[in-house]
Amino acid sequence: MDAAASPRVLPCGDTALAVEFGGEIDPATNARVLALDARVSRGVPGVIETVPTYRSLLVHYDPVATDFDALGAALTALSADLPETPAEGRLWRIPVVYGGAFGIDLDDVAARHGLDTADLIARHAAPVYRVYMIGFMPGFAYLGGLDPSIATPRRETPRARTPAGSISIGGAQAAVASIEAPSGWRLLGRTPVRTFMLGRDPPFILGPGDRVTFDPTPAARWDALDRAAAAGDLVAELAT
Repeated sequence: MDAAASPRVLPCGDTALAVEFGGEIDPATNARVLALDARVSRGVPGVIETVPTYRSLLVHYDPVATDFDALGAALTALSADLPETPAEGRLWRIPVVYGGAFGIDLDDVAARHGLDTADLIARHAAPVYRVYMIGFMPGFAYLGGLDPSIATPRRETPRARTPAGSISIGGAQAAVASIEAPSGWRLLGRTPVRTFMLGRDPPFILGPGDRVTFDPTPAARWDALDRAAAAGDLVAELAT
């Protein structure tokens, strides 16, 4: 879809619709998604909740207050002049312990690409990643910006359990996991940062449009950082 073209409005059951801006993982497309989300958050009659994704905005609505046609027309009008340049979101520096028990796939991924583990870690930690969306589980952050030279397919057989805080790659994507869950992504490391923590205000740290860098951290620091994070310390650094 041309970035300047009108988005597609698609029904999602009888109480939601999706405003779709394209079919690729692309900063300009995602910028339009987040810009529309910001406009809708200022107030659109009948809207209950929005969920931004890589390339579309899911909009839940009250079918008593509005309907698919009326809301679709309103959202299309709001999409007429959206910016295509990503806003500079917050910049987080997240500590990561790579390899060993913290990243059980690191050696295999390095071997797959003909790299030593130090080079793989350097390539993974070098980019400034963009948080495209939060999904799959509370606080799970999907990141764009992975060095293409280390893109790696997901495992053919997912693991039934992977640790909270796993730092992983799947295809051309990178991710920061929030809670223990099944996953087929390749586990390179782990962070003590709680990207989702019930009872904390706010419960989520990362948000769509934020930027992330990874800070390779010695395993000897894990216990202290993990205790601090469990006590409510962010542990991650937020650039000002």
